Amino acid sequence: MKGQFLSNILLTFVWVALTGSFAFLNFLFGFAIAFVILWVINIKREDTKYFKIVPKIIAFFFFFSYELIKANIQVAYDVITPKFYMTPGIVKVPLDVKTDIGITLLANLISLTPGTLSLDVSDDKKVLYVHSMYISDKEKFIKSIKKGFEARLLEILR
Repeated sequence: MKGQFLSNILLTFVWVALTGSFAFLNFLFGFAIAFVILWVINIKREDTKYFKIVPKIIAFFFFFSYELIKANIQVAYDVITPKFYMTPGIVKVPLDVKTDIGITLLANLISLTPGTLSLDVSDDKKVLYVHSMYISDKEKFIKSIKKGFEARLLEILR
């Protein structure tokens, strides 16, 4: 997988050098072209993990961006209006992710989203404690984390 990623980066730089444009969109376009070329070359090989993970990472980036914008708007609206709509609380979120890196990534992604903060992980690493400014329904909040961040993160880490 590392070799395929490095090949993709190398082909991207070849593309940028051939076109002579160092614009960010040209890098993205070169990366996409290199990805497709490598995918076509490796289509019959068994080691296709790289070609499954890259689209999931890109989809996760867009999902996280959407969640980030949505949370920013919610917090900003609550700050600029005279009435507070906050219903703060601390929730125990059971974890399906088992690795230290997975738990760390999940906790940081939750903390990066405005209005939520990861507080602690239980000693047995089965529960993540999360503070949120907006908990109208505890089960709905837990489900949003489990089916949102955690499920997508598990797809990438597997």
